[in-house]
Amino acid sequence: MPTTSQLLAFALASILFIQVPGPSLLFTIGRALTVGRRAALLSVVGNALGVFAQIVAVALGLGAIVAASAAAYTVLKIAGACWVVWLGIQAIRHRSDARAALLLGDRVPERTSAALRTGFVVGATNPKTIVFFVAFLPQFTNPAAGHVGVQVALLGLLFAVMAVASDSVWALAASRARDWFARKPQRLDTMGAAGGVMMIGLGATLAATD
Repeated sequence: MPTTSQLLAFALASILFIQVPGPSLLFTIGRALTVGRRAALLSVVGNALGVFAQIVAVALGLGAIVAASAAAYTVLKIAGACWVVWLGIQAIRHRSDARAALLLGDRVPERTSAALRTGFVVGATNPKTIVFFVAFLPQFTNPAAGHVGVQVALLGLLFAVMAVASDSVWALAASRARDWFARKPQRLDTMGAAGGVMMIGLGATLAATD
């Protein structure tokens, strides 16, 4: 199992990573602004289930890749860094998407199953978390303890729990801040652009880190 210091380092890295606006966070905020608090919180739960599906998939195959080739891991890390940078660029390019969603106004209340399903799809297909699990998690495992795949699964589960807590707070805050955004929707553009810059910086740091 990971050491205590590795767990603490992983928790800190996860908190910082989760706060970088990405598909799941922007999706959560957008849902809170457009369909309301209840649907947004249900979407957070669905998103977590989708992330858990990613965890299982990565844990089943990641241990063998890491153990087999340091070069393969380096390739994964560089590819992941490039993808994070690309996500940052996309966030800047599409920074007006959340504002457009807000201006569409309220939608018909969704059923519980629909909100959960929508969140699951976003979580399961979120490239930001896939990159994190593949490129970051091995750095916080303890190879000497064996069972790298199990360690990855446990770390991924911890990440998912922290993501649910964080996204829920964002959903509640966004639902309360709806009137503030409505007075000047361009504020959402600034938030999206700032998140993109943060992701580009994160990708560059990942590529440069040993």
